Amino acid sequence: MEQKIFPDLMSGKTILYVHGFGSAGSTHTAELLRQLMPRATVIAPDLPIHPDEAISLLNDTVATARPQLVVGTSMGGMYAEQLHGVDRILVNPAFEMGDTMSHHGMVGKQTFQNPRQDGVQEFIVTKALVKEYRDCTTHCFADVTDEERQRVYGLFGDNDELVDTFGLFSAHYPQAIPFHGGHRLTESVILHSLIPVIRWIDDRQEGRERQQVYIHESAMKDAHGNPASCLLKTFEYLIETYDVGIVAPAAVNSPDVMAATAEWVMQVLSTPAWNRLTLTNQPERLLGDFIIAGHDMAQALKHSAFMGTVIEWGSDTFKTWEEILVFFQRLKPE
Repeated sequence: MEQKIFPDLMSGKTILYVHGFGSAGSTHTAELLRQLMPRATVIAPDLPIHPDEAISLLNDTVATARPQLVVGTSMGGMYAEQLHGVDRILVNPAFEMGDTMSHHGMVGKQTFQNPRQDGVQEFIVTKALVKEYRDCTTHCFADVTDEERQRVYGLFGDNDELVDTFGLFSAHYPQAIPFHGGHRLTESVILHSLIPVIRWIDDRQEGRERQQVYIHESAMKDAHGNPASCLLKTFEYLIETYDVGIVAPAAVNSPDVMAATAEWVMQVLSTPAWNRLTLTNQPERLLGDFIIAGHDMAQALKHSAFMGTVIEWGSDTFKTWEEILVFFQRLKPE
């Protein structure tokens, strides 16, 4: 993983991390979040095995620690959904935990994946405990208000081998976001998918506005229709400082074409591009500080009413995305 930190992200705030089944607060995920956001306080309690005890502990923790954000993974995502009144990110939430335990051989003697403060290393999953989890999951999606719908984000791996609750989540919350990965929250997923969503939440909480950079579809593909070289690296650099949007033509009466465009953008740029695509045949009407476009579109924009700076990909000044990256690196204040 890239050695990188985000010192200003969630600065001075508390994040509650809710671990998955058979794990503990000592999980590497919690430690990694502390390393990536050194000015935030990340708390991660060991959860009791019995779900009623676990949700009680979490409610008490929210009441006393008053976190600005809760991040829950797998079983922890199921619990986090029930912690109303706080911003939450649910990563591959196991909303059908009882069925998941039965279907994936979790009944019987189990060993905790990480050391716990009480020193316990093993536990037994009985049919009675499975029933407790089934009962607990009946409380999911209770009292979901319009405010709650905007406070909860769901992140779903497109290759999750353990649970599939994207549709269930989407039936109750609008912010269901795919990422490239499986069930486990890897370091790469944290950096490239979780951190961007945390940044959106932090910006909203702070009322922070960023300069707007648009990337037009005409600058995103090489001659073979593949992602242009260094596009992804530049995009991931830009989202740290700017509000980055993607622009593509609106194919009138061709919903399949527009759907294909949206799918291509998400496939290439993944989570940070979610809800960032604008389909329009009049990009000059967009309000932005910069727009990056291919030759024909850039020339049209330069002679239009677009108020921002037009960067022409492929021009003598910006032949490659590497040169565009250098340009924005020089603009970034120290």
